[in-house]
Amino acid sequence: MALASKYSSKDVEQKWYDYWMKHNYFHSEPNEKEPYTIVIPPPNVTGILHMGHMLNNTIQDVLIRRARLKGFNACWVPGTDHASIATEAKVVAKLKAEGINKSELTREEFLKHAWEWTDKYGGTILEQLKKLGASCDWERLRFTMDDTMSASVIQSFVDLYNKGLIYRGHRMVNWDPEAQTTLSDEEVIHEERQGFLYYLNYKLAGSDETLTIATTRPETIFGDTAICINPNDDRFTHLKGKKAIVPIANREVPIIEDEYVDLEFGTGCLKVTPAHDENDKMLGDKHQLEVIDIFNDDASLNEHGLHYKGKDRFVVREEIVAELKAAGVLVKTEKHSNKVGTSERTKAVIEPKLSDQWFLKMKELAEPAIKAVLESDEVNLFPKKFENTYRHWMENIRDWNISRQLWWGQQIPAYYYGNGREDFVVAKSREEALEAAKVKTGNAQLTDTDLRQDEDALDTWFSSWLWPMSVFDGVANPDNADFKYYYPTNDLVTGPDILFFWVARMIMAGYEYTGEKPFTNVYLTGLVRDAERRKMSKSLGNSPDAMKLIDDYGADGVRVGLLLSASAGNDLLFDEDLCQQGKGFINKIWNAFRLIKGWEVDDTIPQPESSKKGLAWYNERFKQATVEIEDHFSKYRISDALMTTYKLVWDDFCSWLLEIVKPEYGKPIDKVTFDAVIEALENNLRILHPFTPFASEEIWQNIADRTPEEALIINEWPKITEPDEAILADFDLAAQTITGVRAIRKEKNISFKDELELFVLNTEGFSDSFDTVITKLCNLSKIESTDASVDGALSFRVKANEYFIPLTGAIDVEAELAKINEELKYTKGFLKSVSGKLSNERFVNNAPEKVVAIERQKQADAEAKIEALEKRLAALS
Repeated sequence: MALASKYSSKDVEQKWYDYWMKHNYFHSEPNEKEPYTIVIPPPNVTGILHMGHMLNNTIQDVLIRRARLKGFNACWVPGTDHASIATEAKVVAKLKAEGINKSELTREEFLKHAWEWTDKYGGTILEQLKKLGASCDWERLRFTMDDTMSASVIQSFVDLYNKGLIYRGHRMVNWDPEAQTTLSDEEVIHEERQGFLYYLNYKLAGSDETLTIATTRPETIFGDTAICINPNDDRFTHLKGKKAIVPIANREVPIIEDEYVDLEFGTGCLKVTPAHDENDKMLGDKHQLEVIDIFNDDASLNEHGLHYKGKDRFVVREEIVAELKAAGVLVKTEKHSNKVGTSERTKAVIEPKLSDQWFLKMKELAEPAIKAVLESDEVNLFPKKFENTYRHWMENIRDWNISRQLWWGQQIPAYYYGNGREDFVVAKSREEALEAAKVKTGNAQLTDTDLRQDEDALDTWFSSWLWPMSVFDGVANPDNADFKYYYPTNDLVTGPDILFFWVARMIMAGYEYTGEKPFTNVYLTGLVRDAERRKMSKSLGNSPDAMKLIDDYGADGVRVGLLLSASAGNDLLFDEDLCQQGKGFINKIWNAFRLIKGWEVDDTIPQPESSKKGLAWYNERFKQATVEIEDHFSKYRISDALMTTYKLVWDDFCSWLLEIVKPEYGKPIDKVTFDAVIEALENNLRILHPFTPFASEEIWQNIADRTPEEALIINEWPKITEPDEAILADFDLAAQTITGVRAIRKEKNISFKDELELFVLNTEGFSDSFDTVITKLCNLSKIESTDASVDGALSFRVKANEYFIPLTGAIDVEAELAKINEELKYTKGFLKSVSGKLSNERFVNNAPEKVVAIERQKQADAEAKIEALEKRLAALS
């Protein structure tokens, strides 16, 4: 069948993905081979493919395809994350659009809607990954809410609780009023924002005297339960032991003393609101203050807010400032910038909130994870610069708030049987909980109806920190064959933004449950940014449609475009031109293959010496490239590995080897050379396959009829051997010689059809082993040594060697002399003008130093050019 004149990704990609799936090449089962395992960073189940996913999964696919070719039993486990906050928000919004409030539903009714949403949208991103070429073991697809995965999460919670590592505590937490759930410290983004500092007068009880406090949040005065002064502040000794009256609320609160108060900030008097500030809570506990929570879960004010009840906190801030001003309480307002905590997910301003939550003690869990990365190198971060970030997080770790006020997620396995804070048991099932409650209470008459399971769901990360184990059912069933074979996994590819959220926690879980690391190497990609260095996001509108990119440039083109600029740990400045460059690379390979297949092969003609030499060189160049590629992969420099492959194929194979071996127009090629070129092409396809799987398989299958067992995807990676450096060095000098001759042809407009002679003053003692190649690629009648310069010839140098090309007959000498004389005349005139300017002391003394330096450089360049032109005149004369 005739080859298509142009490579068509649309015709090729689905064909070969279906073929790979049909023959089950992606699937892995334990066998006698050494395993190579990657677990996918599970994308949100309701997500769609974006540029970060494209980069991350392309790198994973490169690693897994290369591992297959290297003979490993390669297993890439795919999956999705239930993404509790994001998914529940989408389901709530959908229900709201239908006129249904979540509060009107039972948990079971809401979860039914959530599962319907998941079933409808949950497969989108996985199908998009297939379009990218991701060779995941789809038979092993996992979802963090699968029964087996949920069982692992519940077992983990029960186990950690029984070890005393999980506890229930009344703590100040980060409350997201939009998602209406708690957030861990790591999910809060602190932003510098411009606000105001409000100075308010509080009356002293039983007196007309006032004291002034400064606050950024006047709406929280309803929660004030004290005024605090520093006992060392002489300005306020008269206030000790007195009481103040909270404006509008008209409540008396004590004036307390504590050195916590900064003498320099504000007025030196601090309003204390224990329910809505972590530091105020500390003061409240220390001084046994009343705690008044003034907010509803949506951050509107409750009954403690008096006539502001039901209004949003920011609306109240505006209105209460006006009321305070009218009452003469507001003394002044100043502009003030401070750090404001916002939700990473919803962008809402975080509200500190006192709440009963579940926490996991982290300090003990962190110790082996710190040693694994920073001391023993059992787990390696690439690039290593992220070790400092890792160290900072891990050595300053705080207990993890693992409960979320959501329904979508694994429900906390705590069962309450009374109203006291300790009236609960933790168990894997309701049946076990009932038995445990009977034992704990000594009441054998308890029934199932006496139990009430905690309403909250666990943090999504509490399921995904088990991911490398739970995908192989290693938490609930650690003796199963899959877990023993595939765990620990090999490589993890993810972004540095979840180094603590996910990577560090997986390392902790791995050592806690198996005593082993969960993976050996962590490759941290950069973030994908646009040409203006902005992070790509839907909100900015600067993130291209991933599927449209694949449609326009082909999956291989997009993969190449992304990887060429994706050095480890550094942000990728994405430009669509990169995908065009990738597409151009695929077309280059395709056209090279079409050229080869278009040659007529004759097994009766001998192999030319130039072809023999060219192939000998290319074999060594290929060895050199594979050694470099191997080194790049060992250091997770995937971009560099592709660049080496790119240059090998584009420059060395297409631009050099094919030019060396191609037959004269209309003539056949000898079979020895043709077979060797095909072998070289096949080797190229082997190292190209991880980067460009579709095009490489298409060409591979078109070279010859292949059985399914001979498909490129399961072929062999080339053996790594050291190259012959002498051959490489000799060719490099020959290539420089060819470039020199071609430059003269171009400069003098000499047709390639015209044969030239080349004389060599071989001062360096270069080898003549590639003279046949030079002769063919330069169309020379001869290459001859000389002991002296050749009169009437143009010359060029390669190192200390000088090469001469007599031009008699090749060019019109008289016309060339006239051309050189004209150029010489112009250059001398230019030199005279510049020299005149530089001889003017006024110019030299008054002009900027940089301007004078530029003029001196012009003078030097003109003098050098005149010398070269005069030499050429002498040679031609």
